[in-house]
Amino acid sequence: MKTQNLTIKELTEAVGGNITPRMVRHYHTLGLLPQPPRSASNYRLYTHRDVQQLKQIVALKQQGFQLSHVQQLLRSDPKTDAEQTLVMQLQLQYHTVVQQLARLRQTAAALEGVLGRDRDCQAIQAEALAQLRLLEVETQDGLGDLEKLWQRLDSETTAHPEMFQESLQRLLPDLSDRSEIEVDLLSKLVLACGDVSLVQFVRRSKTAIVAARDALKAGCHIVGDVMPVVAALDQTRLAHLKCSVATLINDLHITDAAEAEQAFWNNEQWKERLQQLPTGCILVIGYAPSVLMAACALIEQGQLQPALVIAMPIGFSHAPAAKRQLMRLDVPYITIEGTLGGGLLAAVALNALAESLIEKPDCHCYLSIS
Repeated sequence: MKTQNLTIKELTEAVGGNITPRMVRHYHTLGLLPQPPRSASNYRLYTHRDVQQLKQIVALKQQGFQLSHVQQLLRSDPKTDAEQTLVMQLQLQYHTVVQQLARLRQTAAALEGVLGRDRDCQAIQAEALAQLRLLEVETQDGLGDLEKLWQRLDSETTAHPEMFQESLQRLLPDLSDRSEIEVDLLSKLVLACGDVSLVQFVRRSKTAIVAARDALKAGCHIVGDVMPVVAALDQTRLAHLKCSVATLINDLHITDAAEAEQAFWNNEQWKERLQQLPTGCILVIGYAPSVLMAACALIEQGQLQPALVIAMPIGFSHAPAAKRQLMRLDVPYITIEGTLGGGLLAAVALNALAESLIEKPDCHCYLSIS
């Protein structure tokens, strides 16, 4: 590859990642990339250093940083004592993003309020849509009319139980490329937390579902990281499958993720117990990210060989890192990317797999879809 005098087309080809010349020119306008010198024919001329800087921009964008964040990171000088200032700037921008998410959540809630109506509510749904078109909110009276509209919609909910599947059909993204077993799993996870956007963050290995069904059919040993996770497991169905259930951190006083993390970190007993788990078990982690980190290390060393890891620990730095580590391993897994998770969701995932196995033992839909 040429390292000097690259044209803008050669620059984008060297970087890859669907980068276009138009995007490069936009980054020049924003000041993310310095304006390059030009040839006698007025062509922009780039160097290997430009390739590296553009790759850095692309990588940061892929990690979720907005262009304004990228700009601040690239402008900061690692040789100066400006790290704390940069952290404060990123913290302010983080709070801005959270506020934007809150506003988007309000928008989603309003749309769910209309779209998430089941068949019995469709008549008033049509009326509500008609009124929304005519709504005038220039005065306080107009805002009162909007509140009355929602009250009328809400009043319909007292006439019948909610039909969850009908609502989900309207709100879930297109899952036609997923198997029936996976759609059932995703639907149950959404119903457990009430957040349809969770679907976008669920990750699984290609062999996760088949590994889960094979292990459950064989009456595998199931281990939850803490008692609240184990308490949420469907003991009746698991007993029907002849699966034994145990708790890793067997401490009645553990009630939240912070306590679970400290208990595992400070007590070698639980680490030794993790190392002694039988081959072919299913490990269900819903609280402590350190349990997942330790499990990943043991799997990598060949000292732990679970049939499946359901990993949904809570945390803001260790949990996302532990989940990324898990997804790099050659082991079947189901996880939720980032900070999202929790003991209930981890238990719901296993319960959904057990239920679908009992109700549809001969279903092989998951084998034909990657």
